[in-house]
Amino acid sequence: MAARSKPLAWFAAPLICLALATPVRAEPEQLNTIRDVVLAIHRCWRPPPADKAGPIDITVIVSFNREGAILGHPRISYESQEATDNDRVAYRVAVMEALQRCTPMPFTESLGGAVAGRPFAIPFRNKKYPPRSQEKRAWLLPKIL
Repeated sequence: MAARSKPLAWFAAPLICLALATPVRAEPEQLNTIRDVVLAIHRCWRPPPADKAGPIDITVIVSFNREGAILGHPRISYESQEATDNDRVAYRVAVMEALQRCTPMPFTESLGGAVAGRPFAIPFRNKKYPPRSQEKRAWLLPKIL
């Protein structure tokens, strides 16, 4: 009888290890801070491809209810000045798609009560900024005589 159970143990052992190693997420992680909310929205953000629109910065103002659903209509409050009309449309669509993918947000009860109805200004930065210069200015260095 021991000889028969050994092949079964060889087969079952990897399955048990795999089942124990795989994390199970029954419900999404609850958001408890404003920073969590902004990071969650940024995880949903998919900027338009570079061949469809040039990189721009855009900011949306949005409010949520206690359950994390969008309250009212999101509003674009800022777009880069040099953006073309095509860029603006592509980025507005991308922002609205990100909000649709993310909502309703899984707020904790305390966060839902704190942010319900309050506007969030969420910036989406996609411009390529030049790297900061590493040179030091002479007037910043201490003088040694």
